[in-house]
Amino acid sequence: MDTDKEIFDGKTFSSLAKDIYFNSTRKSAQIDQLIKDLRTMVKDAGSATVIAPMIKDYIDVSVKNDDQLIKLSAVLQRFLSGSSSSEDGGGDGGGLTEIEKEQLLQNVKKEVEEISKTDGVIEKDFEKIKNDSESV
Repeated sequence: MDTDKEIFDGKTFSSLAKDIYFNSTRKSAQIDQLIKDLRTMVKDAGSATVIAPMIKDYIDVSVKNDDQLIKLSAVLQRFLSGSSSSEDGGGDGGGLTEIEKEQLLQNVKKEVEEISKTDGVIEKDFEKIKNDSESV
């Protein structure tokens, strides 16, 4: 499998895999920091009932994003394996026609855009909560 084949606009499979790893690692560190920051804001049971669901939501979104990225990489891996075997004359491209391959790439682009949007929203929320906790 050619991991350096460009998927779209300067993105290769290997660079996507690196992004998945580093995003997941960064999100984990951010969530840990957020929990530490929010823990200082918990003064009583009432504040805990407000803050705990927020932490759960951020963790859930992060896990879902990671899951989507992993599924996306599996599809891309299949696509690239099919493309390389097709180019080598060793097969029919993994059973995918050129139209199906193009549709997969379009779906990949859409998923990456959705994940980027969600990531941006989470980043803004993290910053807002961090700024709010610093001002307390």
